[in-house]
Amino acid sequence: MSHIDDLIEELAPDGVGYRDLGSVITLNFGARVTKMADAGTRYPVYGGGGESFRTDDFNREDEYVVSRFAMSAKCVRKVAGKFWMLDSGFTFEPADESVDKDYVAYVLFNMQPEIYACSSQGAQKNLKTKEFKRFQIPVPPIEVQREIVRILDNFTELEAELEAELEARRVQHAHFRDSMLAANSSEGSMVKLDQVVEITIGFPFKSSQFSDDDADVALVRGDNIGQGSMKGREFKRWKRTSHDGLHGYELSQGDVVLAMDRPWIPAGLKWATISGDVLPALLVQRVARLRSALHELDQRYLATVISSAAFTRHILDVQTGNTVPHISGRQIGSFQFPLPSLSDQRRIVSALESLDALVNDLSIGLPAELAARRKQYEYYRDKLLTFEELV
Repeated sequence: MSHIDDLIEELAPDGVGYRDLGSVITLNFGARVTKMADAGTRYPVYGGGGESFRTDDFNREDEYVVSRFAMSAKCVRKVAGKFWMLDSGFTFEPADESVDKDYVAYVLFNMQPEIYACSSQGAQKNLKTKEFKRFQIPVPPIEVQREIVRILDNFTELEAELEAELEARRVQHAHFRDSMLAANSSEGSMVKLDQVVEITIGFPFKSSQFSDDDADVALVRGDNIGQGSMKGREFKRWKRTSHDGLHGYELSQGDVVLAMDRPWIPAGLKWATISGDVLPALLVQRVARLRSALHELDQRYLATVISSAAFTRHILDVQTGNTVPHISGRQIGSFQFPLPSLSDQRRIVSALESLDALVNDLSIGLPAELAARRKQYEYYRDKLLTFEELV
């Protein structure tokens, strides 16, 4: 920090000038390809969010991507390697030699909330490009920009190392889970899910049964479900105006839910365990609720079974449909797995929960260190990118 202060004192003693983004960078919009006509295996296709599908050609390599259509709060990202950039996003280049590309990227990372807010207010968030170009950003001397990049790169490299180590722990956790389940296959009887689990498909949503006023009930849909979690735990909440046809679709703490349309994402199956911060909640169509129907099946052990690699393989084998893959309640129920004694189930769950805490608990171990590093990085990024404006 002191070196940057010295540079600013030397090169910009009267303050730093601010410029419109449109005068600092040139936007390079992507090009449209479709999964139907251009699907392949070699390069990921990116647009407004994560990887959409793969194709066999690329038009970008190692670039910063800004979302343009269907934006999320994470609307600026770095994509490593070769990829195809859709027209729903863009990359950028410095407008002249007075601007460092990596410096501009750090500025954009820091102002993601403002960029996300610079969008249409409909259900789909689309960037207002003309207003985006009018954002003003500080442009200190190039020497200062490069020193800021050097410092922030050190933070991001350390964060990447911690993320890689944490991911290795998660892989270890998954291997341990699958090994424990396999080890008990000879000790427990093989059962099908529909023999021991109550599988309920969500109700057909009717807007006439709900109101936006005094909302209190969350509707759990397939797009709310991530891998083992509920996405962001942010739900559209409704007030029931009618209870007709809704009986039996209430969700309870510990229920397992599974998306039935597009049931998996590159990271894994779209399933989750319902927790208290979601409740009260109702199950919507094309989502399955799995609830133990026997005293001999621990609900937490059921969640472990659903998270296993064997269950994922089963879903990939039985799903049907090309454009929109989907599964049925019968296909879910046909999965076979070993059912050990209740005491063994609880022993397995206890061991896995202890390991899971080391992998995911933000209060201890690597997750805590990573969270602390991210806060530190965000603090210094904000501090380094704040300047006294040139009058």
